[in-house]
Amino acid sequence: MQMLYAGGHPILADDKRAPNEDNPRGYFEYQPVRATARDVSWVGDAQGKAVKVIYLLIEHLPRNYFYRVILMHRDLSEVVASQAAMLARKGAAAAATPERLASIYDSQMAGVKRLLRSAPCFEAIEVGFASCIAEPRNTAREVNRFLGGSLDEIAMSHAVDPSLYRNRIG
Repeated sequence: MQMLYAGGHPILADDKRAPNEDNPRGYFEYQPVRATARDVSWVGDAQGKAVKVIYLLIEHLPRNYFYRVILMHRDLSEVVASQAAMLARKGAAAAATPERLASIYDSQMAGVKRLLRSAPCFEAIEVGFASCIAEPRNTAREVNRFLGGSLDEIAMSHAVDPSLYRNRIG
């Protein structure tokens, strides 16, 4: 979302979730998205804008719109480590072992990818988190091409802050 914003793509976000230690540059979230499983009335307001949608909510998006989906892929062990660190800061613990959580996420993501391939209302690309950090210009070029070619790729690549790549595996 940082890259899209920096590149000049319109964003639908409400700033209700303030930056914090887990995400010091902000979340770029839109609160109504959280209720997508029950209420999709916000989708019409999102046309032409980038909106962060949690992967599990994609299946609830109405099929009478067309969506370009940028699916950010991150190593599942990094995702689990990141969530464990966030929960630890809140004094909580994960509900399952890291291996079990990774297995659950992997299965869920496979289902989302099947949906994105099969439903004609979706066009999707997958962007690797690690490769985005390592080579942001390549990612900016790929995303810009996917979105029509009108974004500022240099500004997009400068929005990437490698110091925020924590919980890195390897």
